[in-house]
Amino acid sequence: MTTTPAIEFVGVRKDYLSHGESVPAVRSLDLAIAQGEFFSLLGPSGCGKTTTMRMVAGFEDPSAGTVFLAGRDVTGVAPNKRDVNMVFQSYALFPHLTVLQNVSFGLERKKVGKDEIRRRVGAMLEIVSLTGMEKRHPREMSGGQQQRVALARALVNEPRALLLDEPLGALDLKLRQQMQVELKRIQREVGITFVYVTHDQGEALTMSDRIAVMNAGLIEQLGTPREIYEKPSTRFVAGFIGTSNLIDGTVGHLDGDVAVLEPAPGERVLVPVRDGIRPGGTLEISVRPEKIDLHRNAPATTGTSLLSGVVTEVVYHGTSTNYTVATSAGADFTVFDQNASNAEDLASRGERVFLTWAPQHSYPIGV
Repeated sequence: MTTTPAIEFVGVRKDYLSHGESVPAVRSLDLAIAQGEFFSLLGPSGCGKTTTMRMVAGFEDPSAGTVFLAGRDVTGVAPNKRDVNMVFQSYALFPHLTVLQNVSFGLERKKVGKDEIRRRVGAMLEIVSLTGMEKRHPREMSGGQQQRVALARALVNEPRALLLDEPLGALDLKLRQQMQVELKRIQREVGITFVYVTHDQGEALTMSDRIAVMNAGLIEQLGTPREIYEKPSTRFVAGFIGTSNLIDGTVGHLDGDVAVLEPAPGERVLVPVRDGIRPGGTLEISVRPEKIDLHRNAPATTGTSLLSGVVTEVVYHGTSTNYTVATSAGADFTVFDQNASNAEDLASRGERVFLTWAPQHSYPIGV
C-alpha cells in the first residue's frame, strides 16, 4: 500500500431534490481508501452506500466536497475519463459475444495490440478460473461463471479501482458463499483496490480488509471486520452487524478492574473498567450470542456475568441450537449453543436456565 489513497472523499455531501425539498443522501463524508485494499460500504437500503460508489464512478456529482482518485481531483470529471471500472448485480454481459469477445471488448475499444490482448485476456481468464471456456456464450454458463466473466472484463483493463455494486445478489446462497472466497482470492492476486457495496453483513465480514458501516448518509463506524463485530461503537452497528444482545444498567461498584452491574437481585453483569465507567453511571452493554454459555442448573462460578431466564424459543440449526431467553433483567437474549457434544441434551421451551459469559465479552457501547 502507498501513502496516497486510491480513493479519497473530503467533505463530500450529496443532496437530491424530492418534491421541491433537498434530501441528503450522503452527509459530510471524509474517507480514505488505501491502494490495494478490499473495502466494503455496508448498510441498509437508503443509507447512501450506492450513492457514495456512484460518486467514485462519476455517475453522480457531489453537492459539496471533493473526490480524489490516486491523488487526482476527479470531481466533475466524466465517467469515461476516470480510471475505474464497475461490476453490477446484473452482470451486463453481451449475450451475442463469446467469453473471449466479452473480456477483450474494452481492450479492443482502446486499440490495444492483438498480441497484448491475447496475453492479458488469457492471464485474466486463468485468474478467474475460466480457461477453456473462451468460446462459450453467457447463456451456456451458470450464474457464478457469468459473474466471473464480468469480473474478468472489468479487471483486464487494469483499472486503479474496481467498484462492485452488490454483484452476488442474484446467486443462490451456496454459490454466493463460494464466490465470496473467490472474490477475495482474485483481489489478492491482481492487487487492485476493490470497493464493495453490500447490505449483507456476512459478505462484508468475509471479504473486507476494512468496512464502513453507513446509516442515514453517515459512517457510523469504520474499522476492520473484527473491530466492527467485536467492538461496535453505536447501538445501530451492534444491532446491524450479526446478532447482538443489548442490556442497560447502572454501575453498582468497581471490583478491581471490573465494573459490576446488578440488573436483578442475585444477578450481575461484569464489564472491564475503562475511562468513563464509574459507580452510579449508566451503561449499555452488547454481548454476542456465541460468547454466552447456557446452563440448566445454577453455576457456582463467581467470576462471570450471570443472568437467569426462561427459554421462549428453541431453533435447531445442526451445528448449533439457538435459544431465545427472556431474562429476569427484562431483556430477551439470544444464545448460540454449539452442538459439539450435547445435541441430545437441549433445554426446552418454558425451562428456567442460567446464562454466563466472561467479563471481556461485555462490550460497553459509546464509552
